[in-house]
Formats: sequence, C-alpha cells, structure tokens
Amino acid sequence: MSRKKAKIAIVGAGVAGSSLALYLGQLGLEVTLFEKSPSIVNGPPFCHLHAGGNLYREISDTQCIKLLKQSIDFLRYYPFSVDYRPTAIVLPTTDTGTPKQLLPRLALLKSEYEILIGNDEKNKVLGESENYYKLYSRESIEELKKRAIVRRPKNDDEWMIPVAHTIDLEKVQFPLIMVQEYGLNLFRLASGASLALKTFKNVDIRTETKVIHIEKQKATKQWHITYSHDNQTQKEHFDYLVNAAGFRTGKIDDFLEVPCKRMVEFKAAYISQWASHKSTLFPEIIFHGERGTPRGMGQFTPYPNGYFQLHGMTKDITLYADGLVKSDAVSCQPKLDKNFMKKIEQSWSKKEINSRTDAAIRHLSQFIPTFSQATVGSKPLFGAQQIPGDDPTLRVAEVSFPTLGYARCEIVKVSSVMDMIDTIVKQFIELGYLDASIQGKRALTHLENLSEIELVKYAKVLCKSREYPEDLANRNVSS
Repeated sequence: MSRKKAKIAIVGAGVAGSSLALYLGQLGLEVTLFEKSPSIVNGPPFCHLHAGGNLYREISDTQCIKLLKQSIDFLRYYPFSVDYRPTAIVLPTTDTGTPKQLLPRLALLKSEYEILIGNDEKNKVLGESENYYKLYSRESIEELKKRAIVRRPKNDDEWMIPVAHTIDLEKVQFPLIMVQEYGLNLFRLASGASLALKTFKNVDIRTETKVIHIEKQKATKQWHITYSHDNQTQKEHFDYLVNAAGFRTGKIDDFLEVPCKRMVEFKAAYISQWASHKSTLFPEIIFHGERGTPRGMGQFTPYPNGYFQLHGMTKDITLYADGLVKSDAVSCQPKLDKNFMKKIEQSWSKKEINSRTDAAIRHLSQFIPTFSQATVGSKPLFGAQQIPGDDPTLRVAEVSFPTLGYARCEIVKVSSVMDMIDTIVKQFIELGYLDASIQGKRALTHLENLSEIELVKYAKVLCKSREYPEDLANRNVSS
C-alpha cells in the first residue's frame, strides 16, 4: 500500500519537538519545525537521566519502572548527551525517612533492569544489572576517606572517594547509596540534534518564528498556521499538527478550542564554581529532603572545571512561592506572573542571580562544608515546565490526541520522548503516513555519524550565545 503524502507542522523545538522532527525526518516525512527562540532545545533545565527515578521518593513504583525503561531508550537514542557517571543518594540525619526504606524499590528496579536486558541485550547501558546500586556503610566510607582521590575513576568505590572526603559524615544517615543514574547534558543534546536536523532536506527548521494563530479548515481538514518571522506575517497549511510548545502548550489549545487541564511550574537551577575542586570528578550527589520546606532536596550536579549545577527544593532556591499555576475555565494556558515571564523572555537581575545562587551554595554546604567557598558561576538555567492534569508529583507523561489530526506533547521528563514518539508514529501508521513495519524501530544513522569535535564545537557556541560557561558543553566523565 502506498503511503499518503502529508505535511507535518511541529510547534516548539524543545526536546520533544526536536526529537520528533529528527525521528520523522529520518523516515522521510515532510516536517516544518517552528521555534520562537534563535536555537533549538531550550526551556527548563535537565541534568539527570532518571534511570529509576531515585530522586523522587514520593512517586509510585509504577512511575519509577517506567522512568527506568524510558531512560534506557533515551540513552540508546542520544548516547552523546549522557555523562557516564553515577549518582550518590544521601539521606540527612534530619530527614524523616531512612535508607532502609529505599531498598525495596532499588531491588525492584534492579530486577526490572535485568528483565529489560533479557529482552534485549542492547538495553545493558547502565552497566551490569547486579551493579545497578551499591550500599556504603559508615565504616566503608571511613576507609574510602583514607584513599587519595582518583583522577579518572573507573568504579563505584573510586567515584565515592571525593564524596567521602567532602561530606560531613555526622549529618548523614548510613548506608549511602550509589546508583547507576547518569547525567544528561542539555548543550550536547541541543548541539547533536541541531547538527543532525540540518542534514535533512525534508525538515524545515524555522527558528525565531512565532506562531500567531492556528485554525482548521472544515473543507480540507487542514491546519492553517499564521506565523511571523523578520517582521513579516505569513500563512501556511499542514495536514497534521503537533503541539510541542512546552509550557506554552495551552496557547495552542486555546486556538483550537480543545479541552485541557494542566499546570505550569517555573523552576531554576543555579550554576556555581568550586575553584579548589576544578580537577576533581564527582558523582552527582542527591541529599533527600521534604519538598518546599527549608529541608528540601539538594541536588549537586558536576560539570568540568569545577562547575556545579545546584537544585534546592525550597522556595528560596529552585521553587518559587507562586511559581506553580493552573489552567482555568477561561483559558487552557496557565498564567505565570509577569516576574517569571520577564526572566523567561528578557533577563534576570544580577541581584537575584547572586542571592539565589548563594542560597543554593549554603543549602548544599550544610552537608559539604568546604563547598561554602564556591562562587556564582553564571546566570541560572531556568524555564517553565508543563504538568498535564492536576498532580504536581507526576513524572511520567507522553502525549494526548484531543482532536483529529492533532497531537499534544505532554512530557514532564525528557526521557519520555521516545514513548511519545512511538505513540505518535502509531497514529501516523493508522493515518497511512507511515508503513506499519517501522513501528518500534528507531533509526540512529544521523546521530551515530555525528563528529564529537563538531558536536562539542557547536555545543560551546550554544553555551556562549545563551551566556553560560563553555565548560558546560563538555562531559564530566572519566573516559
């Protein structure tokens, strides 16, 4: 059966829109990608491959298992974006939970990982299943503290040495846990996706282009998109519309008058530099805590040359008192306060950059005392995140189809994009745009052929253009 020809419009070139454009481009479909910003893959910061969701004690085992599978799929598709270093999970003595309470979930995830490897040997991207996590007693950490920091760590013990050297052992519960959850590099992913997309003649990337209005023609059932670029307004028609507009998803829904229910949350992560540890390779360190309180989770994410991305799940750091808003009966688009929109669309004040970064440094210094010497590294990584429905703890969501010929991307975590793509491809097969034989297959040709030199070079260009240190374009790994 011959395929129907179709013009696909994707509004929004974040991780969801760019990944879908890349996938459909490899399948030969005619795709137009609209993006308001000068480059693709902007938006809320991501830094962690949630291979099991061990950052989130509040979510269900079902969500954790799904995050594990989705993260493995994502790593296989975007291997160049991953920092291959583990994550240390630490519970402070002030926390109401205990490490023992985490063990059943870790055992479950280890078992699920083993099953995934049994289904497909290529899923073994987090190391051996028996090494998915490792426990460290007070005695073993004290022993590691006696060892010199290893310049190029090759195993969990060597990765744990700088943790043993720097954290206050009197303020944490034992055992500490090392888990194979790796880092994700936003700038490397943006660079690789950009370079790959530019090789497709059938993918038209329209950056610095604002979609003004969308309507469906009843006679043709096509979408007419009105957009502006270089102060000129134009209209174009498409057979299928994908809404990948991120936190602005509700604006597209308003154009189409489709039902919706969602939240938007503004978040920020702060860039610091710890000059005395420029050459030390740390794992990521997660200090569990109660979200929204002064004891909120602390996230210590390493980059090269002593840069660290910091989250503090308190209202003085990553979270904002009025940063979570909901849609209403009038509009599908939750309305962020103008203070947040100014940050997103214009700039941050230097005063707020310094005060919130300093607060993040103090938050992590509770457990890493010498980290108090760190300084502000740059402006924060920031953005607004959409959450479909009304559950702010939701971490797994992919896509919905509110009306014919329209897909609404609803990812919360970047690793969900592969499931999102599979679901959209399934509908394209039903519509006759694609052959059924490609369902579940993920061509990697254009990503596998990327040059590491070119990838890093363009990632540094993106860092510079977005006003971040060029070191954030490099991997913080031992090999």
